[in-house]
Order: sequence, then C-alpha cells, then structure tokens
Amino acid sequence: MKIAVIGGGSWGTTLADLLAKNGHEARLWVREQAVMNEIRTTRENSWYLPGRKLADGLEVSTDPAAVSDGARHFLFTVPSQFIRSAYQRFIKHLPKNPVIICASKGIELDSLMTMSQVCEDALSGVKPRFAMLSGPTFAYEVIREMPTAVTLACKDKKAGKEVQEALSSPYFRAYTSTDVRGVELGGAIKNIVAIAAGVSDGLGFGGNARAALITRGLHEMSRLGKAMGGERQTFMGLSGMGDLVLTCTGDLSRNRQVGLRLANGQKLLDILAEMKMVAEGVKTTEAAYALREKLGVEMPITEQVYAVLYKDKDPAQAVRDLMTRSLKDE
Repeated sequence: MKIAVIGGGSWGTTLADLLAKNGHEARLWVREQAVMNEIRTTRENSWYLPGRKLADGLEVSTDPAAVSDGARHFLFTVPSQFIRSAYQRFIKHLPKNPVIICASKGIELDSLMTMSQVCEDALSGVKPRFAMLSGPTFAYEVIREMPTAVTLACKDKKAGKEVQEALSSPYFRAYTSTDVRGVELGGAIKNIVAIAAGVSDGLGFGGNARAALITRGLHEMSRLGKAMGGERQTFMGLSGMGDLVLTCTGDLSRNRQVGLRLANGQKLLDILAEMKMVAEGVKTTEAAYALREKLGVEMPITEQVYAVLYKDKDPAQAVRDLMTRSLKDE
C-alpha cells in the first residue's frame, strides 16, 4: 500500500514509522525543512521523538505532491483545529474516492463539526471514504513497540479492513467498527475529562475523586455521543472508556498536564505557551460547551472545565460545585 501521512508531530511520525515497518510505502509530510532534513540524514525526529531511530523505508518531504503521488490512502494527524486547512492543502493532490484516515481528536470550534463532518464538508468534490483512528495511545509507547490496541471506524467495511490490516502488527492491534460518530466523539470528549482529572489530582483529591470523574465523564461522553448519532456501546470500548482511562491517569497525557498545572495556580496562556504539542482538550472544551447548549445535553464536567479555562474560575471551587449539585439517581 502507498500511504501518505500528513503531520510530522509525534503521532504522525510514529504512525508513518509503523506503516513503513509493516512493509508499506509510507511517505510523511512535514512542514519544516529542518525536520525533513534531519529525518533524511539521521533517521530521527528529535523535536518530538528524541533518540528513536525511524524505519529506513520511511520517506519524508515538505512537498504535498511528492507525498501524494500514487497514494490512495491519506492519514491525517494534524491538530483538529487545523484539519480543514490540511485537507484544503492536499485536495488538489487527492485521487477520486480516496480513503481518508483521521487520527486527530477534537471538534472544530468555528463550525462545531466533528472530524468526519469537516472531511465531508472540505472534500465533497473527491467523495472521500472516511475512517477514524482512535483509542488509548501514547506515541512514546507505540514508537517503542509496546503493546497497543486501537479502534478503526469506517462505514465502508472493505476500506476499513484494508486499513486495519495495514496498521496491525505484533505490537499494534486495530479493531474495526462502523460507528464513526461514536469513535470520533469518544476521542474528543475524553480530553475534557482528562483536564478535570488533572485538576483533581493537582489539588490532591486522590483516587476516589479521579475514579468518579472518569465514570461520570463516561456518562457525559455517552450522552453527547447518543445525541449526535453515536452508539452507546461504542463508548464502552477502546475509543471511549479505554482512551478515557489512559488520558485521565497517564503522566504522558498533555490534557491531564494542563489540569495539573491549572491546579497549581498557573494561567492557561502561560501553560500553552510552554507546551511543545497541542492539548486538544482546551479548544474541544469550548466547542463541546457550545454543542451541549445547542443540543440540550447535560454536561456538568464540561461546564466546570469551561469555567476554569475561560472564566478564570478557581479550580477547587469547580470541584466543590460538581460535588454539591442537586442529588439524583445514577
């Protein structure tokens, strides 16, 4: 398979390396000339994955035409708020009816569209077959060939099977699903809950509070997902509960780190300015807050995270307000 991977961050580089190791003709598109030169000369992307040698067969370029030449599969890994511009950059290089695989987790802020909706809107002229890749994944662990399982959602079962087989290896296992909406929303909303979990941990509230946030966060994720056409059982799987647990508990979680630092008194803009990579949950919180109002979905964790991020609410007060809401049945 010839496959173009768009985005030279930690996840894009890792997935391109995985595909190359699996014997596919993987080509990685990066923005920076310096990153391209480094990968070509040293087989390393030291900015995002220092010390990790990349597969010899992995090609890299800053030229969309070179990366796209002959490919029918395109894997996009750029941050969700830039996914539309990435589609627009590549649209003239796409064949008719390409397979578009999205590994970006979020909701577009301006339009409140999910990643599949953005793809359909931006690439309607080429009739893409869309697949969503999500699940509990830290690039740091995958690049080290640690066991990982993910969900690959695609309504076109044949295309989904092709991508599943291309990605799967002795250390990377992909399960298929046809519930694109459920899988993409699980990957987006879990980042909001991870910020809340980071705040709770940063305040020293312990394991009980973290477990409660994860569990109630799963309910919140499921409510929004069902309202938007997702299947409830999807949120019990890797792209829902699995990703939620990892992101809320793992020290490599950028969104959890945002919460930890907010709890320690740092301001959001200062936190973001110091981060190498994007914490998707920050913008997703803003988008989900608007969606919950538009659809009439109860999302108390999202409401409190939004207040902390955008209204300068005291994190400890946000947790207290969650705990003192009116009592109800589970």
